[in-house]
Amino acid sequence: MQGLCDDVMRHLLTHIGGFDECVSEFVRITHTVHSRQTWLRHIPEIATNNQTVAGTPCTVQILGSDENMMAINALEAIKLGANKIDINFGCPAPTVNKHKGGAILLQEPDLIYQIVRTLRERLPENIPLTAKMRLGYENKDLALENAQAIASAGVSALTVHARTKVEGYEPPAHWNWVKKIQQSIDIPVIANGDVFSLDDFIAIKNETGCNQIMLGRGAVMRPDLARQIRQFERREIVQQAEFNEEIMNWIRLFFDLCLTKEANNKYPIARLKQWLNMMKKTYPEAHQLFDAIRVLKEIEQVHTVLQDFQAA
Repeated sequence: MQGLCDDVMRHLLTHIGGFDECVSEFVRITHTVHSRQTWLRHIPEIATNNQTVAGTPCTVQILGSDENMMAINALEAIKLGANKIDINFGCPAPTVNKHKGGAILLQEPDLIYQIVRTLRERLPENIPLTAKMRLGYENKDLALENAQAIASAGVSALTVHARTKVEGYEPPAHWNWVKKIQQSIDIPVIANGDVFSLDDFIAIKNETGCNQIMLGRGAVMRPDLARQIRQFERREIVQQAEFNEEIMNWIRLFFDLCLTKEANNKYPIARLKQWLNMMKKTYPEAHQLFDAIRVLKEIEQVHTVLQDFQAA
């Protein structure tokens, strides 16, 4: 979700509702102790009691392989107000893996244990520590060993994305493996992978036996998905958002939020195009809107299209 679910997207999605919690994009830890400015640039929610504007809790996510520097940086974030830390062992990006971060660490369960154990020992007891992993790097041979290493090192919950690094985001997600992991450790397991609809949510809960589900790309492609799930779990009538009504208002709000963050042409327009390019897989109307702004480069041009747009 790096480069996709920044603070603006977190603001929007939690405003729409349905989420119990959200997680920041990862902050990469190398040999530098990050400044207050860096932490707040990535996770401005730290300055607002670790909550989005809608009041949804936001967890600080870190990524790296140097357990000492990860602990030092996590403590700096906590000094600024962070109240929960999540470790990323799942990112499949080649650049990240090349620098020994994310999913490549799944080839070394002992190192994963050492990283988690070091953080758990050095962070205050009242600060929850969680982690996210994939099923492996090239294969699933070490899936259970990695999960057991993470659990035994002291995390309070583990999110499992049901694919290896090599599998990327290609279907299918192997939900049966999440169940195997869930049955092999004694901490809560949060299932993740290919939840794009309410039916997917019901299916992944049934197949994995997990009570908690993490939404990723599905929440961006269908922005009211969490709200639909919340309505379903409360046994309320599930109401899907209409594109020409609620969804268009969310798109306009998102663009305005992007402008507030960076009032130049590049960032707001690029982010809007990125989002519409994902939503068009779910909504034909988003495809029409994407085509209408695809070649535009000026803020006012995009504003005009957004103001006047009505899907055919």
